[in-house]
Amino acid sequence: MIGVFSVAALTLLLGGVLALVFPIFWYLFAKQHVQPSNIPNGSMGWPFLGETLGYLRPHKSTSMGTFLEKHCSRYGKVFKSHLFGSPTIVSCDHELNTFILQNEGKLFQSSYPKPVLDILGKLSIMLVSGDLHRKLRSIAVSFISVSRTKPDFLHYVEKLSTSLMESWKAHQEVSFYKEAKKFTLYVMLKYVLDIEPEDPLAPKILEDFLTFMKGFVSIPVYVPGTPYAKAVKARARLSFTLKEIIKEREKREVGHVKGDFLDEIMQKGNLSDEERVSVALDILLAGYETTSGLLGLVVYFIAQSPSVLQQLKEEHQALRRRKKDGEPLSLEDFKEMEFTSNVISESLRCGNLVKFVHRKALQDVEFKEFLIPAGWKVLPILSSPHLDPSLHNNPSQFDPSRWADSDQAISKKVSPFGGGLRLCPGTDLAKVETALFLHHLVLNYRWKTKVDESPISCPYLDFNRDLLLKIEPIENRS
Repeated sequence: MIGVFSVAALTLLLGGVLALVFPIFWYLFAKQHVQPSNIPNGSMGWPFLGETLGYLRPHKSTSMGTFLEKHCSRYGKVFKSHLFGSPTIVSCDHELNTFILQNEGKLFQSSYPKPVLDILGKLSIMLVSGDLHRKLRSIAVSFISVSRTKPDFLHYVEKLSTSLMESWKAHQEVSFYKEAKKFTLYVMLKYVLDIEPEDPLAPKILEDFLTFMKGFVSIPVYVPGTPYAKAVKARARLSFTLKEIIKEREKREVGHVKGDFLDEIMQKGNLSDEERVSVALDILLAGYETTSGLLGLVVYFIAQSPSVLQQLKEEHQALRRRKKDGEPLSLEDFKEMEFTSNVISESLRCGNLVKFVHRKALQDVEFKEFLIPAGWKVLPILSSPHLDPSLHNNPSQFDPSRWADSDQAISKKVSPFGGGLRLCPGTDLAKVETALFLHHLVLNYRWKTKVDESPISCPYLDFNRDLLLKIEPIENRS
């Protein structure tokens, strides 16, 4: 009986404390956000939690999602919220997005949440600013720009594409998104670390990258078994692997150079080992995640559009007829793939590979009638202008012909890979890989989606069932 009364008393006491403390916290939370009247309208959500859970709710990547649709309908294309632990201005406005991206380092800077910081590491190109960002980015851009023009790189992409497709002939179904991830990572492993798919390290690195990605939007609580804890450990394993490879290369004989990205950065005396590891991991991640997502989107949309597939086949059949038997594709061949390029661009617009980026205002910023207070987070929603009927006719319709305009005016209204100083350095590389892969896919296979499966934003791109395809080899490719 005494125990019962003690529990009851303790419960009443705790209830009383919460009744007193909660209003105080609520007052302090609300007071924090008392700001000038020209801050965009919006809702700050719950104390401390804000509206993050609603914002991150998975939805079809071909839509803005319920959260943004409701908030834009109620408050307009620019509104305030409380996301990822900070007061935030959310922009679904194309002009403001462009302004934010183009003023990187002046009015805004990169500002990612703790899970991303812990998983990517403090030296990631995505996170560093100023001179360090310029130094690391220039190394990555230089390597990628040169790689995509090298015949041996293009030949390897083709070789791996045909090898992968050959392995499908014994199957009637493939989980295409899994296959795309395997393909894109193995391409990058070859040209960053000179690791072939047959190397025992290759599947281990792939598994770590899969774990790595799942931790980006997880709750940042380091409890064993959680996606966040697994991702941090995966990053540590990847870092250790790269450090070991660097040690082995430092022991090699003078003049024995592989010529891959790791060799290139090891020859740069202005980089520490930590910087070398970080920039190599960034290149692997960007090349793997960006290109696999693009491949998934392209194959998904083509499966829904028989007329697009037919036009693609005609373009690639004509290209193949101009080539000698067995002759590899060149960069000039890629440049001739005009309709393929339009399909890739339209897939990026409709599918929205990158939904948003994280920025922070360095000072009070006025844009039109709005004030963005110093220190507030800013989220430019890259996907929103892609689906805006005021910018694109029938924006929900997959229509590659809209890109046929010779002046490419549409490209100014689409920013699938960000923009400004932090435009994804692997953009062109992803498009080249995708085009070469498509060349062999459309000439060798028929396919359709096995189930009604749309690309999902969670917020990174995903397919719930890994884009399961029913496939059939094309025997006669005349």
